[in-house]
Amino acid sequence: MIPTEIENRVAKYFFHRYLPEEVMMKIVGKLLTACVWDEEEDLDYDELVREAIEIIDEQLEDKRFR
Repeated sequence: MIPTEIENRVAKYFFHRYLPEEVMMKIVGKLLTACVWDEEEDLDYDELVREAIEIIDEQLEDKRFR
C-alpha cells in the first residue's frame, strides 16, 4: 500500500499541474468560502473533498488525461 503522504503529494502535483484553470478557480471558490468562516477543527474534511470531487467530475466529464 502506498503511504498516505505520498498519495497526497502526487495528488497535489496533479491538482496544480493538470487541472484547467477554470476548474481550479471553481474548487478554490467553493472550498475557500467554507474554510474561511469555520475553525479548522470544525471543518468536515470528507464533505469538502466530496464537493471538490463533484466539481472536478462535473467540469471534466469525459475528458481523459494522458
